[in-house]
Amino acid sequence: MLDGAAALLASGLTAFQPTRIDVSIPRNNRRHDVPGVTRHHRSTMPPVLDVGVPRVRPEWAAIHAAQWAASDRQAALLLCLPLQQRLVRPERVLEAWHLTPRGPRHAFLDVVLGDICDGAQSLGELDFAALCRDRGLPEPSRQVVRTLPGGRVYLDVAWEELGLVVEIDGGHHALALSPVDDALRQNDVVLTGDRVLRIPVLGLRLRPDAFLDQVERAHALARGAAA
Repeated sequence: MLDGAAALLASGLTAFQPTRIDVSIPRNNRRHDVPGVTRHHRSTMPPVLDVGVPRVRPEWAAIHAAQWAASDRQAALLLCLPLQQRLVRPERVLEAWHLTPRGPRHAFLDVVLGDICDGAQSLGELDFAALCRDRGLPEPSRQVVRTLPGGRVYLDVAWEELGLVVEIDGGHHALALSPVDDALRQNDVVLTGDRVLRIPVLGLRLRPDAFLDQVERAHALARGAAA
């Protein structure tokens, strides 16, 4: 049966083109090499969809695709896309993950799945505060309450005395109408005179130094403006 990214494409995934076709076969099956196809021999076969092309269920296929990905960045993408495109529900991915034996990049995937399946907003805020301390920056306030034209909102972290706000976006921020609500809120905050930076929580996993460089620059600019 198709597995990994190939199974996801057969289930309707878009915006990703694999360089090979992954298939899973029972370990005791006869097999032969096919160009462009990677075989994964299994003593126990993963759950399969029984309609259309034989393929692994999306929650398992996404996990396998991430394990077999060429890089951590690609692994995170292959977990995000099926969720964003509604091919599978987050709780099904987490359920499958909890049944998955340790494998390639297990620690990394454990963190990323928590980020994108649980929202992980509070986790992102705590990680961000620790990263700020490592950079020698003063720890920001968390869950800062503001009253804006649209009503009361909670900003993830802020240096209130400097007018600098950082929003940590969990995976849920990319779903449904969340981007619209986020844009309206950010625009209202900027119109009050504050600077606003946005950091996807996956950014704290994949490019922490690049994002913290921006935070340091923003903090220095805000400190200079307040002097």
